[in-house]
Amino acid sequence: MINIAERHQYILNKIQTDGSVDVQVLCKELDVSSVTIRKDLKLLEDKNLLFRTHGGATLNNPYTVDKPVNEKEQLQSTEKMKIGALAADLVEDNDSIIIASGTTVLALARCIKPKGNLTVITSALNVALELVHHTNIEVIQLGGLLRKSSSSVTGPYSDNILGNVFCSKLFLGVDGIDLEFGLTTTNAFEAHLNRQMIDSSQKIIVLADSTKFGKRGFGKICGIDEVDHIITDSGISPQTVKNLESIGITVSII
Repeated sequence: MINIAERHQYILNKIQTDGSVDVQVLCKELDVSSVTIRKDLKLLEDKNLLFRTHGGATLNNPYTVDKPVNEKEQLQSTEKMKIGALAADLVEDNDSIIIASGTTVLALARCIKPKGNLTVITSALNVALELVHHTNIEVIQLGGLLRKSSSSVTGPYSDNILGNVFCSKLFLGVDGIDLEFGLTTTNAFEAHLNRQMIDSSQKIIVLADSTKFGKRGFGKICGIDEVDHIITDSGISPQTVKNLESIGITVSII
């Protein structure tokens, strides 16, 4: 049986290669109990070498934290603009769509140039300000409590409007995509509003750069099975793409 130092090195090598490790798999490969593996993972986490998760560990922090919108806009900005441009191609003339909040859907708003008329319902103040200059776009700004960190609104006023409309598409930004837990955001009230948007839309299109996969925010929006289409960048793993497509989700990679 290998010693503790050798086990730790084996775990670190595997997590560097695969990005994550599973407790039960490690038990079989190292021929030790799950109690021993969990203790190993805790020791390695205490040294800031990995992050423990349910049933295993990952190289990157799986939990998202709320950041100001101007700070988030600087992260993966090139990927977000390309994702937004591809999403804009899905907007049709005389369409009625919902655009949620977030820096990736803001990139979409900047790329929308409809030839015909377009109706946009949005919770995001920055999205509304981006689109208001287009003479052929009718913007319906949802009302409520304005969250400064995201420049978006939440609350019952928004729920009331969404309960009386139905749109062809929802363009949704998220803070985390976990294949088991689903789509999440850092704020529970915003997650609730996103849920209302889903109920008011025919097709759910998620715009998310590849860093959002494998992460979880505080508020759950919906299960992954409710998503129709995900637009992301080439940083997504081939296995994740395969898993998404196996449940009927269209994946577009910029």
